[in-house]
Amino acid sequence: MVFEGQVPIEEYKTGNTKHSWDVAKLKSAHKILAEYSYKKGSVERGFANRTLYVNLSTNTIKEKPVTDDMKKRFTGGRGFGLKLLWDSIKPTTRWNSEENELLITTGPLCGTTQYPGSGKSLCLSISPSTDIICDCNVGGFFGPYLKFAGFDAVEIQGKAKKDVIIVIDGEQGKIIIETAPNEEINTHLLSEQLTEMYASEKTDKARQKVSVVSAGKGAENSFWGCLNFSFYDIRRKVPRIKQAGRGGLGTVFRDKKMNALVVKVEKFDGVSNHPADPVALAEVGTTLHKEIRDLDRYQCNMRAVGTGHLVEIMDAYDLLPTENYRFGSFPKASKIYSPKFYELFTKIIPDGCWHGCTLACAKTVDGYTVMTGPYKGEKVTVDGPEYETIGACSNMSFWDPLWIVEFNFYCDTYGVDTISTGTSMAYYMEMYEYGILNKERCDGLELCFGNADAVLEFLHRIAKGDKGEFISVASKGVRRMKDWIHKNGWGDQKIVEDAGIESKGLEFSEYVTKESLAMQGGYGLTLKGPQHDSLQRFLSMSIIM
Repeated sequence: MVFEGQVPIEEYKTGNTKHSWDVAKLKSAHKILAEYSYKKGSVERGFANRTLYVNLSTNTIKEKPVTDDMKKRFTGGRGFGLKLLWDSIKPTTRWNSEENELLITTGPLCGTTQYPGSGKSLCLSISPSTDIICDCNVGGFFGPYLKFAGFDAVEIQGKAKKDVIIVIDGEQGKIIIETAPNEEINTHLLSEQLTEMYASEKTDKARQKVSVVSAGKGAENSFWGCLNFSFYDIRRKVPRIKQAGRGGLGTVFRDKKMNALVVKVEKFDGVSNHPADPVALAEVGTTLHKEIRDLDRYQCNMRAVGTGHLVEIMDAYDLLPTENYRFGSFPKASKIYSPKFYELFTKIIPDGCWHGCTLACAKTVDGYTVMTGPYKGEKVTVDGPEYETIGACSNMSFWDPLWIVEFNFYCDTYGVDTISTGTSMAYYMEMYEYGILNKERCDGLELCFGNADAVLEFLHRIAKGDKGEFISVASKGVRRMKDWIHKNGWGDQKIVEDAGIESKGLEFSEYVTKESLAMQGGYGLTLKGPQHDSLQRFLSMSIIM
């Protein structure tokens, strides 16, 4: 059945640039370093009842049991990740230590289709930015597929000697570590290659059963690395991506010489999660679906424009970060209100990054023509932009929606967090405005507010591995830039310190906090640094106390 305004799957064309991958030739160059067979089992009451451990230094692969005590004490998701990480690291462990781990974990609701937002998984590691544990959540297919392949979590320790791929094959019941000598690094190409390579058949249904985690050249050469999680869009016929962005987890990924982490499943359906009470779950889910359907258009409009609806709200309440948080609104802000992006988004087919999510907030710009850099002239699908990306651009004083999409695309494919990148660049721009930084000190870049060309050139240089002193320091974020400026004796130290909006080494996300004491406290006091997903928990704690 085709609903009004919806295009049949076989008729929709993205207009994207087509790539011809000889995936058989690429695959033939792989060398298997380790292989492990496991007995496939079913998920019961939301738990696969085991986790997967991989050590890239020793090529060790093993299973760990999930006990009833572990479920009771830690539940799943973030709890499982913190427990596994606690058991594996030492007080001296740093982000680039061999014993540091990168974990992807799931909770008991992960993979249900009756309840909106259940495609999420949690990612944890010691952060390059803070040298403390950071976690962030991400949508897409990987979390549910990991669970349906037989594991509640995967922990990756050690470092490979050269680029490798870990394959979790839920069809065959195998885990494989293999070299990847000739694959792409940047995500929009690599996810396409590997989806094609590991799909069991050359069909869209088979491609949809593969999910790829990757980073990019920007993650390799900065502290801003994000993890990109792919989900194959059967209508657009492209792998789309969601990000676990904060804390530099993609930098850890590349430091371990991880090219990609791939999971594939044999099959799944609406009850593959086997909840304890499917009827009760469906009833609660139906209530939430109905509320979203009836109220979203009047309250958030996320089904139409995603999280971008927040731009006009933040601007109206003087909370939209502008020119390094100096202003909370701006005369040009209406140029990047959500209706401007609605004009760019594909509207004729439904969205969503996991099955059954009524919110469907994962919007896309299809057939976007890249304007700069190594992919100039290519037509690509760009996921988003989300509010945080748009806010990062208002912070740099970008008011052109197309430049924001360009920034979004390159941050994603290079594997860098739009939040840390935008907040850091806004700080460098303020230092440039005061004359504390200048063109010579910035390796030839004119980093004045609104100079999108300079920001994109900065990203391209990071991806190329530019060894210029400014690029090398700036790609590590605000705190390292403060230290560099102080070391050189430039400018008033109080201005340099106060203008750099970071805490514990992690850059603030894109909200001016003056209207909320809970947000100010959350940014300053949360253990992992100023990340917006911690604020609700901090607010709840402050109410209880």
